[in-house]
Amino acid sequence: MSSIHPTPGGLNPPDFEKGGFAHHIFFSARRAIASHATGGNVLILATLLALIVANVPAFAGVYNSFWNLPMRLQIGGFNLFSHAGHPMTVLQFINDALMAIFFFTIGLEIKREVLVGELSSFRQALLPIMAAIGGMLIPVGLYLLFARGTDYVDGAAIPMATDIAFSLGILALLGSRVPLSLKIFLTTLAVVDDIGGIIVIAAFYSSHIEISFLGYAAIGLLVLLAGGAWLKIQSKMFYSIVGVVVWFLVLNSGIHPTIAGVLVAFCVPSVPVYEPKRYIKIIRSNIREFNEEDDELLERRTILTHEQMDRLKQIESASDRVISPLQDMEDSLHPLVNYLIIPLFAFANAGIYLLDINPVTIVSGISLAIIVGLVVGKAVGIFLFSWLTVKMGLAPMPDRSTWAQMGSVALLGGIGFTVSLFIANLTFDGSTPESLAMLNDAKLGIVVGSLLSGILGYLMLRRTLPAEGAEPEPED
Repeated sequence: MSSIHPTPGGLNPPDFEKGGFAHHIFFSARRAIASHATGGNVLILATLLALIVANVPAFAGVYNSFWNLPMRLQIGGFNLFSHAGHPMTVLQFINDALMAIFFFTIGLEIKREVLVGELSSFRQALLPIMAAIGGMLIPVGLYLLFARGTDYVDGAAIPMATDIAFSLGILALLGSRVPLSLKIFLTTLAVVDDIGGIIVIAAFYSSHIEISFLGYAAIGLLVLLAGGAWLKIQSKMFYSIVGVVVWFLVLNSGIHPTIAGVLVAFCVPSVPVYEPKRYIKIIRSNIREFNEEDDELLERRTILTHEQMDRLKQIESASDRVISPLQDMEDSLHPLVNYLIIPLFAFANAGIYLLDINPVTIVSGISLAIIVGLVVGKAVGIFLFSWLTVKMGLAPMPDRSTWAQMGSVALLGGIGFTVSLFIANLTFDGSTPESLAMLNDAKLGIVVGSLLSGILGYLMLRRTLPAEGAEPEPED
């Protein structure tokens, strides 16, 4: 079980009273913020390492050829890592298999947010939802304006994403000067962005559909739903094994396999076996048996008796059953995703050969369309839709924040790195020289646009945030 940490900065607002609904929202958001922010440092390191390795002649050849090696997990003639009868390459394994785990955790996060988080209350969720919608529509519109009549018009979805790890990592650099409400706003906005990205991937990045595989995948999802809703199965192994089967079937159905991760996550139950009151009774009953022992003997013993072992195992079993599979799997997978899968994805996909790039590329073509979409489109869309929502009285401003700070956070929304790279790889598969060139230019635009958004957002926040310990005057 995870330990409960004190409120950041020693804050203990009265509306977060112990056990209250707002307390659960606050704690859930704080945990997500802390997890994503620390993972952003590893992501930055992996990106820099990819750019260095891809541009050092001694390593570039090995770096580029390694991703094309075949991957196999084979029993007899069956290879789990195969698509349409062909083994995946290492790059396809990362983008289609490991990233399915990433989207699985996003699905778990979305379900949790809908049940007990920021998305559980319509009024609380409305402002980041509207901001996210603006942060998707305006960048797509600007991209289409620049890409009209070109070969890269299909990449319109690339600048619509917000990278939660990078953006929260920058907020973390400013410490307690950033109001918690702004961190929660940005986190929720990124979650809604992810929902938009999932819808786009499902709708526009599916190839020829194989109905038979799709039907079998639907049966697998029904098995998961039945296991959670009717049979009350709490085993993480059950959801993992059936989930892998569903992933393989979706992979070979023509629908992008990362969608399987989200669908499986929605089937994971959020209700634990034991209610907390029963859990407390079990613990007290077993601890009471220890208390009845002689204190001196308990201090001296190094090997437990069979009876004591049984009591401790009952406590351990009860601890597992008081946490829902949804929360347990989300908590267990976050370190794997933040410190391995996403950095590995960045290392595999962010390696751009820069030594022969014409500087004009950055201010023309697809690179320029993406940069404008991320830096201008995201900032304008997020800020404008937030301003309209507040001025129309539909939702309140984030607590202790100003419009200048909201504009700064809107700039951070232009850090689209991870999901933008992912969508770029789906749009331009690199199978032809022209497609490969557009993919490289798209990656360049993503890196430059995300970097500019991050730097501008950080500098604006430094200017607009109050000094350490001071509180800003709230704006209407």
